[in-house]
Amino acid sequence: MGQPTHATEDRDWWRSAVIYQVYVRSFADGDGDGAGDLAGVRARLPYLAELGVDALWFTPWYLSPLKDGGYDVADYRTIDPAFGTLAEAEKLIAEARELGIRTLVDIVPNHVSDQHPWFRAARAAGPGSPERDLFHFRPGRGAHGELPPNDWPSQFAGSTEPVWTRLPDGDWYLHLFTPEQPDLNWAHPAVRQEHEDILRFWFERGVAGVRIDSAALLAKDPALPDLATRPEPHPFVDRDELHAVYRSWRRVADEYDGVFVGEVWLPDAERFARYLRPDELHTAFNFSFLTCPWDAGRLRTAVDTTLAEHAPVGAPATWVLCNHDVTRTVTRYGREDTAFDFATKAFGTPTDLALGTRRARAAALLSLALPGTVYVYQGEELGLPEAEIPPGRIQDPMHFRSGGADPGRDGCRVPLPWVADAPYAGFGSREEPWLPQPAGWATYAVDRQQRDPDSMLTLYRRAVAARPAFGDGPLTWLPAPEGVLAFSRAQGATCVVNLGAAPAVLPAHSRLLLTSGPLDETGRLPQDTAAWLLA
Repeated sequence: MGQPTHATEDRDWWRSAVIYQVYVRSFADGDGDGAGDLAGVRARLPYLAELGVDALWFTPWYLSPLKDGGYDVADYRTIDPAFGTLAEAEKLIAEARELGIRTLVDIVPNHVSDQHPWFRAARAAGPGSPERDLFHFRPGRGAHGELPPNDWPSQFAGSTEPVWTRLPDGDWYLHLFTPEQPDLNWAHPAVRQEHEDILRFWFERGVAGVRIDSAALLAKDPALPDLATRPEPHPFVDRDELHAVYRSWRRVADEYDGVFVGEVWLPDAERFARYLRPDELHTAFNFSFLTCPWDAGRLRTAVDTTLAEHAPVGAPATWVLCNHDVTRTVTRYGREDTAFDFATKAFGTPTDLALGTRRARAAALLSLALPGTVYVYQGEELGLPEAEIPPGRIQDPMHFRSGGADPGRDGCRVPLPWVADAPYAGFGSREEPWLPQPAGWATYAVDRQQRDPDSMLTLYRRAVAARPAFGDGPLTWLPAPEGVLAFSRAQGATCVVNLGAAPAVLPAHSRLLLTSGPLDETGRLPQDTAAWLLA
């Protein structure tokens, strides 16, 4: 097995790392019960080491009723029994580290599960109790309190469901997502202290960093004003008091050399950059690049904007093509509309998978050549398409809260194929996976791809191994024909991506390092193909 190219052992490893996102329930099933688990991940650590990644980001693995894929946490200090035990998690963190792979865990500070001890106590305690102060409980409006306290919309795109639920005692409680995910009151000191204690709990167990879910939503205007009144600042998005929270978190992280990556969806570049000041978060996800269509001009603008908004605070950019919430790259790039927007998701959208795969291969080389941190969602390295889940098998609450119009996010969460000829494509051996694998899923299996020099897996392995050729210097755009992106980095490596209609002549170079597909018979770069060159 080849040695992975890991980031150096210094505190800045995260500035240029390749981080692999593990959605545990769908990664590998170690006990054969149909759901992925920590035993499955531990068994596949050699695969991840050979892929060459520097760290693993685990989506929530905590005790949860799984009403929203684990983002409804009942206990942050307990591993859900479906996944394993805390002792297994500690072993996994240590075993990965022995292979040079660090671990990031997911924290969901905006809300908890309605099965969390705090919320159960709040329900039992009744109106006006101190226990309810940890959440947002309010009396309703109307003559008998029968109307919700305000008009806030759900944060699930397309949802028409209210964000308030009334209890039998008359009080309403706030949940920006589902009723099973009550929002915490971040103005309460106990909420802040608890989360700092949770951070220390996981840093003490060896994690290298934390991904922060819905990082811009925590703080709420205590008056809870109607959005129809157009209050300024926004009553629950990107409030200034959030920065004091993250400064206190940063002090905790610095005790352990830990790092943060925030899920911060904000259109304002200046407001976004505030989260990345030197005493707050280290990095934040780059959604403008993720949602960008396959268009040379739009992609270049996304890259330039991203680098410009990070420059004032000295933070590295992050690049990601897909995650556990977003339509898989192969499918998205094979559609007429290659952008991503939650509001436009629909059943039965026509897709050209051959075209999407060709573009996804080129996009992989593009993202891995850019300066900063790259995130790879599990299965992207296999070229998995989005699966269309039969309506009767869909589990995602986004589908149900849209009245069935939104297909939900389960299509990018289908269990991975490992062994083509094994039951359930090698995901597990005994029970059918928790989400059905589509017909033909075995053709994407790891065992087939690792023997194929032209497979998506081979491309990713080669690209991650060759990525250090670009170094850690700035990006310089090079002259290129319309529809072609070409840039060099400080060490002289060049990336060229042809999104135009005609084959492109490659710049002068001493060596062709890697291509996402074959050159044409004249040595030119075909449409929807990328190349890495050495000067």
